[in-house]
Amino acid sequence: MAAKPITLSTESRGKRIPKLPSDTSIYLQGSTSDLYARLAKDTGLPATRLRITSDGKPVPNDKKVTVASAGLQSGSKIQVKDLGPQIAWRTVFVIEYLGPLLIHPLFYLLRPYLYKGANSAPSSLQFLSCLTITLHFIKRELETLFVHRFSNATMPATNIFKNSFHYWILSGLLIAYFTYSPTSITAGEGSPLLTYTGLALFAFGELANLNTHLTLRNLRSPGGTERGVPKGLGFDWVTCPNYLFETIAWIGIMLINRSWTTAVFVVVAGGQMALWAKKKESRYRKELGSKYKKKRFAMLPGVW
Repeated sequence: MAAKPITLSTESRGKRIPKLPSDTSIYLQGSTSDLYARLAKDTGLPATRLRITSDGKPVPNDKKVTVASAGLQSGSKIQVKDLGPQIAWRTVFVIEYLGPLLIHPLFYLLRPYLYKGANSAPSSLQFLSCLTITLHFIKRELETLFVHRFSNATMPATNIFKNSFHYWILSGLLIAYFTYSPTSITAGEGSPLLTYTGLALFAFGELANLNTHLTLRNLRSPGGTERGVPKGLGFDWVTCPNYLFETIAWIGIMLINRSWTTAVFVVVAGGQMALWAKKKESRYRKELGSKYKKKRFAMLPGVW
């Protein structure tokens, strides 16, 4: 006997969705992705703009999750929320990293036009600052395009302004303006010990961070949202070694350019990553259960 579709009753959650039907039909063995596609067609909204819940539990938009396995059955009530205009995570990452990637080389090359008395050649520390920061953000752009696999396809479009402020202003304009000035501490002679230590920390942090991102990429299939148990360098120490290694790389940059603005960015970025790491630890414990070995520290061994 051929399978018959089940009927689900629907209701708007939050702002009313004018074209949302009072009920919809779907096959139990159909995917939750099919459910999103059907409601997207009915409402005229992109599927990425919709969030479906049932009894307070989110229904994922996933081709590998069936309607039945999501706990839905005939007569189940689902709540549909319009999340508002969305933008792809990948697009946001490309835009936010583009700011400092352009700002630092421009400030470095245009020093004579931006600062009074900047007629002499930039110092070796200014050159190394520009080089390391530019390499960092080139790496971030390449990872965004070719390495990262995102669990969510989109985020609210308004987030791009908050995210871009963090990178364009703090790691871009703030650091660049004070680093490449002829009166900055970076314009003077550096300490070989600090400079070489900074370069070593930068190189280690960037390579170890890349290794972590490749490990995380391999835990998720293309287009999938599943989570696996991460193992490898750093994962025995903290929940998010990628944040640990990124912090190490930025401490290396701070030792090279010795600017207070870089210290400010390290503190702000480190604090934000520490909060993300705590949330990631909670998600791992909730979603992976006994398969996951709980971590005492989320980002900094012995500290946080």
